[in-house]
Amino acid sequence: MRKLKVTEMGRKSVEEFKDSHKMPLVVVLDHVRSLYNVGSVFRTSDAFLVQGICLCGITARPPHPEIHKTALGAEDSVEWKYFERTMDAVMWLKKEGYTVLAIEQCEGSTMLQDFIPDRKKKYAVVLGNEVKGVQQEVVDMCEGCIEIPQFGTKHSMNVSVTAGIIIWSIADRFLLREQPAQ
Repeated sequence: MRKLKVTEMGRKSVEEFKDSHKMPLVVVLDHVRSLYNVGSVFRTSDAFLVQGICLCGITARPPHPEIHKTALGAEDSVEWKYFERTMDAVMWLKKEGYTVLAIEQCEGSTMLQDFIPDRKKKYAVVLGNEVKGVQQEVVDMCEGCIEIPQFGTKHSMNVSVTAGIIIWSIADRFLLREQPAQ
């Protein structure tokens, strides 16, 4: 078995990425502190053709060397928009026709393995601050919550790891697998 060379991977240029059909998913970062986490979310969003990212509150914005260190240029390909208040991002997304879901541990959360996206809908997922999670007032505005099941002594994960799990899972169900008729 031989590893592929970068030239053999058929990667898109930034222009080709921007012209590509995207997965109807927006990732919302609610006061994410770490610029490395922000960059990682950009990179994962690029990998799965995510529609865009909303950066909210204290979440840093490109251009920034620490974002670039983990994004590796994905901050140039993935569309992003800044909102001072996460609630404004949620309201904007709802007006744009998105179903907005918090990624949080809440009463009545839908476990990730039970979430089946409707291919006729557009989704936005809100990921919270590394310490406090998604703000309660933002959770209150969402149409629901998705929870990643966890089985160890810790019941939290790094926000960029959470983003990777959520984005992959939605891409797997939304783009890759056949879904039962709804």
